[in-house]
Amino acid sequence: MRAAWRGPGRERDLVVQSLKAAAAAVIAWLVGGVWMGDPLALMAPWVALVLVQATVYSSLVQGARQFGAICVGTLLASAAQAVTGDTTGALALSVPVLMLLANWPRFGDQGIYAATTALFTLAAGTVSLSGVGHRVGQAALGAVIGVAVNALVLPPIHLRDVRENLVALARDVGDVLHRVAADLREGEWDAQTAAGWLSASAGLEHRLDALHSARRWSQESLRLTSGPLRALHRVPHGEAALPPVEEDERFGRITGHVTALTRALAVSVDDNRTPVPPEGRALRSYARMLELIGDACQAQADSLREGSLHGRPDDGTEKAMRELHEELQDKLRRHAQEGAAHTAVLGTLLLQAENLWAETVPDDKGQ
Repeated sequence: MRAAWRGPGRERDLVVQSLKAAAAAVIAWLVGGVWMGDPLALMAPWVALVLVQATVYSSLVQGARQFGAICVGTLLASAAQAVTGDTTGALALSVPVLMLLANWPRFGDQGIYAATTALFTLAAGTVSLSGVGHRVGQAALGAVIGVAVNALVLPPIHLRDVRENLVALARDVGDVLHRVAADLREGEWDAQTAAGWLSASAGLEHRLDALHSARRWSQESLRLTSGPLRALHRVPHGEAALPPVEEDERFGRITGHVTALTRALAVSVDDNRTPVPPEGRALRSYARMLELIGDACQAQADSLREGSLHGRPDDGTEKAMRELHEELQDKLRRHAQEGAAHTAVLGTLLLQAENLWAETVPDDKGQ
């Protein structure tokens, strides 16, 4: 609640959705129980409560599935009651079948409502044709109210999460590169240090998965909310609000290059492997190169947070990067004369750094 009060964010979205669900349940009870005077009005607020989903599209899909499950549960429980004439016998006959049906993929995660509806139906007492009709009608009423409240009252449009996850990924990439650069500059690193780098790069993969998930939610939240409904949204939308999908793909490639780089360093300190890491000034120059790339990623994160796409480093940084690249290329040629062990690792590391720089600071000409 404190976070929701401070400003827009995920916490405020959760508070709004929770209050909307409660409001939908109250409205459904007032319509079904008070205004219509239906003694079986419990079904309406129950259905309305659970149908205020994270997106309008999911509310419709889940509503259709839940209504189908409720109809199946009501009809099967009523039929079992008619056949057995006993509540216990009807439960024993219908609930096992309904629990098996709950696993039917077409019901999704709403299949369990078939069995719970059967319990409500049989526990209410004598089952009649009018009672069945009332329950199905109340379920339909609750579904309509729940979907309507979700669609018309601050319809959820999840655009903020994409930008937040993209900014976090860019910042995390910079942090990992700075960490590797600092360890390399100190010169005292071993297999345990490399294992820490691998763990950090694995964290980038998890962050990338979260970005992809946020992208799917954002795309789904824009379905069925166009036109007048989108005017009721609670977060900014438009081209500036949602970074393009190409940014996800670009940082996906950057994450892959960081992972390959840390793996190459881990291999170089493995006693059972032939390649060995570069030493001395070459290692310090490479650490400086990674530090510059990390700075560029941090600049990208700041630019994305402010709403722009590309924050290029200044001319001095780009000049320093070119000089370091030329210096490492020269050292690579010298290493090639001394033997393959150092050359293999330095060449691999230099290639990954070039790939990282090309993705982090794309050429304005698209090269």
